[in-house]
Amino acid sequence: MAMRNSQRERTLQQQRTTLGPSAVLDAARTFFVRRNSVYAAFLEQEGPTHLTLRGQGGEEIVLGVVPDGAGTIVSGSSYMFDQQIARFFASLPTAPEVAA
Repeated sequence: MAMRNSQRERTLQQQRTTLGPSAVLDAARTFFVRRNSVYAAFLEQEGPTHLTLRGQGGEEIVLGVVPDGAGTIVSGSSYMFDQQIARFFASLPTAPEVAA
């Protein structure tokens, strides 16, 4: 069972950032589309709260944003591009956690 949870954590990642939703999506476009390697991904669909990109071998990357008070919650999902999503998240300014 631990392996299933590990895979879920890899394929769906989430982070809070101080950037606004449109700034996050702009940053994602720049980060993924301008990569010059086998990890490049190309814009497939976009809307005010999401981006869908297509990478090497047809791999899909989905990013969604939700405003959250002083920041934005960013969710990213991909089966094989989990490291690239983690690198993208690391490039964003982190917002402090909100106490429940």
